[in-house]
Amino acid sequence: QVQLVESGGGLVQAGGSLRLSCAASGRAFSNSAMAWFRQAPGKEREFVASITWSTANTYYADSAKGRFTISRDNAKNTVYLQMNSLKPEDTAVYYCAGTRYGGTSVRVGYYDYWGQGTQVTVSS
Repeated sequence: QVQLVESGGGLVQAGGSLRLSCAASGRAFSNSAMAWFRQAPGKEREFVASITWSTANTYYADSAKGRFTISRDNAKNTVYLQMNSLKPEDTAVYYCAGTRYGGTSVRVGYYDYWGQGTQVTVSS
């Protein structure tokens, strides 16, 4: 079983930056691919970025590409999302997600483990 805890959210003005962290525990972490999703009020949860296990390949939603960077530090059991050039439309609750498998997906249903979420608010 894997437990995920996000941190690093907050209030920032447009153009600013935040770094989200996802601390993972559990024996399955070493085999897991990880992802970030976000959900704004009244909207579906949507894919933001992901990183594979074996090759550390990264994938990004079009909305995130060029502004966000996902990375992982396996020694610290932590996944990060560096968010630069933030826009008001980035405002959402951001969730860390993990899977028992090494590959990633944009589908919410693919992931086995979820954090509690961290709020990101970008003011205009």
